[in-house]
Amino acid sequence: MLMALLTFPQMSSKVAIASDIGQACRALEQLQMEAGINRVKVSKAATDLLQFCTEQAKSDPFLVVIPAATNPFKKPCAIV
Repeated sequence: MLMALLTFPQMSSKVAIASDIGQACRALEQLQMEAGINRVKVSKAATDLLQFCTEQAKSDPFLVVIPAATNPFKKPCAIV
């Protein structure tokens, strides 16, 4: 029984090491997956976004003035 008590802490450290190895393997797999993702440079993404916004600005109801008579966002005014 005394021998079992003396070997128990070793088992605990082996379990902890196995857990650390498992976490390291999962982290490695995640990093390898992320390394394989094709990325776009920020400068290219910013240029594309600016171009898209400029093209869409013509039809954006918040940027183009809508005549009051045809404004679908105008709330009706009711005088009581």
